Amino acid sequence: MKDDLFAATAGLALTRRRLLGLGLMVAGAAAANAVPVFMPVAAAQASVPPAAQKIADHFSAVKSMTGEFVQFGPKGEQTGGKFFMERPGKIRFNYDGANNFKVISDGESVVLLNKKLQTSDLYPLSKTPLKLLLEDRIDLSGDRVKNVKEEEDLTTIKLSDKQVFGNSTITMMFDPKTYELRQWTITDAQGKDTTVMIFNTREGVSFAPDTFKIDYTANRELNAKKGLR
Repeated sequence: MKDDLFAATAGLALTRRRLLGLGLMVAGAAAANAVPVFMPVAAAQASVPPAAQKIADHFSAVKSMTGEFVQFGPKGEQTGGKFFMERPGKIRFNYDGANNFKVISDGESVVLLNKKLQTSDLYPLSKTPLKLLLEDRIDLSGDRVKNVKEEEDLTTIKLSDKQVFGNSTITMMFDPKTYELRQWTITDAQGKDTTVMIFNTREGVSFAPDTFKIDYTANRELNAKKGLR
């Protein structure tokens, strides 16, 4: 059944609104002016649930990963594609379909690319929930852990950090036996969910040097043209 679900996503059209709903919440988060402040890990360690800490340590040890993803938007819309991750700070989502959407983080910035519409939207990585997924060490300090739910087939960790992405939350779901990340859900300030499921993953992989490259010159040129319209 799961394979059928993934296969059904192939070739689905993806609008720019759905791209923004990837789970990054970058537009809203980038509007925040506050700078993240982190508690020393040792000071907060005692308050971190053991299950959450074990999972965080395992996921932090995954320095590179690639695989496929399927995305479910707030209205049930679906799309899919491939992703590439390299810790710290780097990730790339290549969406299926003719629109050729991409989301790329180079460790400093996150760009949302729509080559068909010739748009390139750039945001600081530090203001997006991706920061929490891509840190060199998954930081559970500063009362970020709002809830940990342990079930037989799934361990769920809900994180919230107003310094990073306002009133939105990110809920990550892991396999309790392997501690592997299975999916995450972003809930925005309006209570709307966007879920990204990952599968067929491989860890410890190497990527071409330009996999996470952002063309800042092209970004400036595209936005300059947009400003003249």
